[in-house]
Amino acid sequence: MPFIESRERYSQLFTEHHRRVLLAAYRVTGNMADAEDVTQTVFLRLANSNGSPAQNIASYLYRAGINGALDLLRHRQTVVMGPLEDAAHVPDEHCGSSPEANVSARELGGLLRHAISQLSPRAAEMFTLRYLEGLTNPEIANLLRTSQAVVAVTLHQTRSKLKKKLKDSGWETR
Repeated sequence: MPFIESRERYSQLFTEHHRRVLLAAYRVTGNMADAEDVTQTVFLRLANSNGSPAQNIASYLYRAGINGALDLLRHRQTVVMGPLEDAAHVPDEHCGSSPEANVSARELGGLLRHAISQLSPRAAEMFTLRYLEGLTNPEIANLLRTSQAVVAVTLHQTRSKLKKKLKDSGWETR
């Protein structure tokens, strides 16, 4: 028997969680069309699932959006251009920024996305939750059912790997 037994329940879940899943996917991909595809896939899988996918459906959908976006980047193994910015605020024409700064931000965002796509799934998920979604280490530990120490160590190692990858690509890191 499918988890979503009625259209009303599915519609309610879609309404409640669509924006959060879409924005999480957008922050990872940097491309609204890709984020919409990921979001559609997440909700189609939910509709076709047999049995409850998780006790906490909100966490399940949120993580599915992030992981779907990371999977998309890994699958492409190409650089997706676009700045890594908070998807809730997409500036109009990058007001006040120079063209050089805009190009630099897009290039850096693309390099960072590519580097994230090469991380292990767990490290990429933790990095995304911490630095793109703004969750704290305790929140990540709770969401991923692990210890804060594991989160802290993984994030430290991941930052080091990403700094090295960016430096090897010619970008100076702080």
